[in-house]
Amino acid sequence: MVTECAAVSILFCGTALGRRIEHAEAALIGAAVGAARHRGTEGFALPVAGGLAAFAEPGAPFNKVVGLGFGGVPTAAEFDAVERAYAERGSPTPVELSTLADPRIAELLGARGYRAVAFEDVLGRTLGGHSAGQAPADIEVRPASEHELDAWVDVVVQGFAHPDGEGVPSPEEFPREVVARAERDFAGAGVTPYLAVLDGHIAGGGSMRVTDGVAQLTGAATAPADRRRGVQGALLAARLHDAEAAGADIAVVTTAPGSLSQRNVQRRGFHLLYTRAILVRAAGQ
Repeated sequence: MVTECAAVSILFCGTALGRRIEHAEAALIGAAVGAARHRGTEGFALPVAGGLAAFAEPGAPFNKVVGLGFGGVPTAAEFDAVERAYAERGSPTPVELSTLADPRIAELLGARGYRAVAFEDVLGRTLGGHSAGQAPADIEVRPASEHELDAWVDVVVQGFAHPDGEGVPSPEEFPREVVARAERDFAGAGVTPYLAVLDGHIAGGGSMRVTDGVAQLTGAATAPADRRRGVQGALLAARLHDAEAAGADIAVVTTAPGSLSQRNVQRRGFHLLYTRAILVRAAGQ
């Protein structure tokens, strides 16, 4: 049992656990931006009130403010500096804000002209003695080797380019080449890439990063031709097993509300912990 939550059949998440998860998210995004900058981008990672304002390159999924609401309220001057940094790169200032965050943050953002454009759900489950389920016998899941990184990127990008079509559609769309670079930056940030092999070919890919006992399942995708054959479940079971072996006591995943991905993880014992609102203030506002 995790000290911040009570788990019987449902994992309860309070502000302490929410802080822990959001700090892990900020650490992941910061490391990914660091990997992007290593390959020559002019990105930034600015600490702000316990969170992080991050930018990797134009159009990247890492371009956002994360982790706010668990380390004080930013001053007007601090947020002015954040907005200038994004504006200088021609970008809006996207903020992902947890429903467990200090409510004064939402008041601050509203006063500055931010509006909610989308939501995402954060689900979690405890690890340690809890069954992760079994993968189908004909699906092999294993960490990708260094020489398989291109194949991992290819299958993940292919899968993300063809969403499952269920749930609330995301307003965010990223070019395939930007997603491919982002996945490589994830790998450079210490994310472990996984491949699912079915009938001798690569059918899917996923990834995971463990930070301070929090195992972040940082995306999984199945090639369209191999869907409905248990690939997602196999990727999930393997990563949960490895997360527990790595000493994590909780696993978390982020999904679009009402999506097939959400249904898949709920069948594996995940429960809704909280929701993040995605708020945006347009550049130049």
